[in-house]
Amino acid sequence: MSHENLKKSVIIDGQEIELSGEKNILEVARKADIDIPTFCYLSDLSVYGACRMCLVEVEGRGIMPSCSTPPEPGMVIKTNTQRILKARKMVLELLLANHKRDCTTCERNLNCRLQELSARLDITEVPFGERTDDLPLDTSSFSLVRDPNKCILCGDCVRTCKEIEGIGIYDFTQRGSKSLVEPAFGKKLSEVECVYCGQCSVRCPTAALIVKSEVDKAWEAVLDPEKFVVAQIAPAVRVAVGEAFGLEPGEISTGKIAAALKKIGFDRVFDTAFSADLTTVEEAEEFFKRLTKGGPFPHFTSCCPSWVIYAERNYPFYLNNLSSAKSPQQMFGAVIKNFVTKAENKTLDEIVSVSIMPCTAKKFEARRPEFQTEGKPDVDIVMTAQEIIKMIKSANIDFKELEPVPFDVPLGLGTGAGVIFGVTGGVTEAVLRYAYERLTGKELKNVEFSGVRGFESLREAEVDFDGRTVKVAVVHGLANLQRLVKDIREGKRYYDLVEVMNCPGGCIGGGGMPLAHPDREMTLRKRAQGLYNADRMSTIRKAQDNPSLKYLYEKWLEKPNSEEAEKFLHTSYRSRRRISKEYIRIQEAKESQKIDIAVCVGTSCYLKGSYNLLQRLLELAKEHDLQDRVSIGATFCLEKCSLGPNIRINDEVISGVTEQNVKEIFENHVLAKL
Repeated sequence: MSHENLKKSVIIDGQEIELSGEKNILEVARKADIDIPTFCYLSDLSVYGACRMCLVEVEGRGIMPSCSTPPEPGMVIKTNTQRILKARKMVLELLLANHKRDCTTCERNLNCRLQELSARLDITEVPFGERTDDLPLDTSSFSLVRDPNKCILCGDCVRTCKEIEGIGIYDFTQRGSKSLVEPAFGKKLSEVECVYCGQCSVRCPTAALIVKSEVDKAWEAVLDPEKFVVAQIAPAVRVAVGEAFGLEPGEISTGKIAAALKKIGFDRVFDTAFSADLTTVEEAEEFFKRLTKGGPFPHFTSCCPSWVIYAERNYPFYLNNLSSAKSPQQMFGAVIKNFVTKAENKTLDEIVSVSIMPCTAKKFEARRPEFQTEGKPDVDIVMTAQEIIKMIKSANIDFKELEPVPFDVPLGLGTGAGVIFGVTGGVTEAVLRYAYERLTGKELKNVEFSGVRGFESLREAEVDFDGRTVKVAVVHGLANLQRLVKDIREGKRYYDLVEVMNCPGGCIGGGGMPLAHPDREMTLRKRAQGLYNADRMSTIRKAQDNPSLKYLYEKWLEKPNSEEAEKFLHTSYRSRRRISKEYIRIQEAKESQKIDIAVCVGTSCYLKGSYNLLQRLLELAKEHDLQDRVSIGATFCLEKCSLGPNIRINDEVISGVTEQNVKEIFENHVLAKL
């Protein structure tokens, strides 16, 4: 090999690999088709380097973690040596010793990274014993189940929630052999600021975080001869379910899914793309009214339930900006309970509404009290793509060999606009296809708005509506949203329309979708392309041209935004306290004459540094020897999110507290009163 080549290359397992901007040795190895095992490395998260599975041996330097070691020209790297294999094997054996090993009955059996690597390294016994304590499951969430007995402390959920969601409900607690990953103060998922998105579960390599299953409820319904069971299938599901049966990501399997559900026993199978068209028309009409009346802007989409609950907790000042149109799931739920019942001559007690979604937060959304008819949920059961895959498998169905069948009529037809709801930017594009014609009165010839397509965390576009420029933004990931809202609030950015999706890539990256390991980004791109292909192949590509929609309006709803449409298809939102009024004392004063200090550690204040304020106040009390006279603790909302960080001293709420002024506040409001 020439000296010149060495300047630009590394040698890895005997292969010369040219460097082209890889940030670590692990990426170079993958470029060379060398699959170095990892638990804690995910390309869309920061490098953590906790698991030590990705060790390599660098000539002249010894053993190093490949995930956190940048490649240097001339490096000679070996990924499999006796020392490395021994180290990896010991890491796995130690993890297994502290892991609940009920593999055959585990939710992730045959789809578990720990199980996969244990087989790959031929581990047949664990010399370090096995776990003896059994920590309780957290089943409090509508969407997820957390099992601390199966956590391997990889930190994937911690970084996911902090870096992608910008919330950070998980962290490491305790030390040494007692270390845990859990929500703050040992709280349950239902008691913290979880938005139910499930992004932690799709990145968890074990069953420490899994989707809360409703498969048994679905089987009970379809096997009950007294029940009339109606299913709706979300757009994103059609390009992912096939992955579990040997199809490529992005391959459209709509007809096969419908056929499978019919075989299982569902009485009617509809396409949620139909109600996505319904949402498009109702929301676009609402957006049109804002454009003609001058606001309020920006108009925020409201299809994503994780974003809605986050807005209710953190941005109450923007609730009037959220579209009042229900999500496609809930619109179809309302249609099923109020109109399909009449068409099929069924009572509310007889009909069971089931949705098949890419999203775990849809389970929470369906339980919201706003979405009920006569006290009964409009959607009775929400199953994720993961759950319907299990149901198909347990029904002994050969999915690949199924003959496709169409959706049921008259509500089974969705347009291309409805299908692209499943990918980030799709809602915006569907609304623009309607709003352009509504505003200009002209036919839209080119229906594709390429400016809102793509996987960038924030995409901006300006659309010319016959002389009226409409500014739109598309954002996915709540951490990215937080930065965007900050700029909007500070006047640095202006938009007429903002689409918000919680999950990376939109619904195609939802927490209930089939697990995509190892190349998650490539899988998402293929799923997105599958939806765009479905749109391109559709004979009808604009929601307003959907004949099934016209039938629904003519028969029951009259017209978009009519009184009937408002009653069944729209809702409203309210400010919500994010956890509870509970005050968790960290330092308890013993004397009767004392001062209570509560520091808000809710999302908005936490992200502005309130945790550091809590630590500083404890230090100040200790410096002044006031531990017996000052109680200090954490609370979760003082209802002044935009002014935070906030603290409460006795009954007085003080906003804008920083590390720079907290000492002065302590002196003026605590020392001066003692």
